[in-house]
Amino acid sequence: MSRKTVLTLPSALLVGAIALMGWQPAWALYKVVGPDGKVTYTDRPPPNQPAQALKADGSPAATERLPYALQQVVGRYPVVLYTGRNCAPCDAGRQMLKARGVPFTEKTVTTAEDAKALQRTENTDGLPVLRVGAKQLQGYAHSEWVSYLDAAGYPAQSALPATYQWPAPQPLVTPSPAAGEASGASGTGPRPAPTAEPTPQAPAGSNGGRGGSAPPGFRF
Repeated sequence: MSRKTVLTLPSALLVGAIALMGWQPAWALYKVVGPDGKVTYTDRPPPNQPAQALKADGSPAATERLPYALQQVVGRYPVVLYTGRNCAPCDAGRQMLKARGVPFTEKTVTTAEDAKALQRTENTDGLPVLRVGAKQLQGYAHSEWVSYLDAAGYPAQSALPATYQWPAPQPLVTPSPAAGEASGASGTGPRPAPTAEPTPQAPAGSNGGRGGSAPPGFRF
């Protein structure tokens, strides 16, 4: 049975999120070169065509350090993991991928904009979400994840170099430079140090006793 955490977006946050037009989702995760040499960028790799994974800044992911056989698997069936804060199933899924030696890109869902983008692109409000090529797996179910990784051709035992490091997690939605400049331009005096916002707690007995995950302002 799969385990996942569900995010709920209140209507007030939904209206506010729509107004934030300065934020853009990080769609382009893969670079695809067609038979005619035409280059396209997409958030999902084509099922029957090799695709090159990209970093958050658009540069190619470092697959050249991988063994050749693993490079081929990563190019054909790249793995993307969507996670959230205080999400026990997300942590278990991440640990499983690393223990097996699966190179993957991690996208975090921690804001209202992230949650909207997850709903729009993955059609779900639950975490974690795993992408193995074009296949989507919702929630963490160890046996199911293993089956699809096996089918994709990922080695059952890690074949990663000892020096390999997984890319740092990146937010699903990245603020545009214009938004950052606008916020930095307001006011000329010293700004007070930001105060930490309280983290919402799951009601007692909810989520089967497992840790929940929600962006600030969300409820379980």
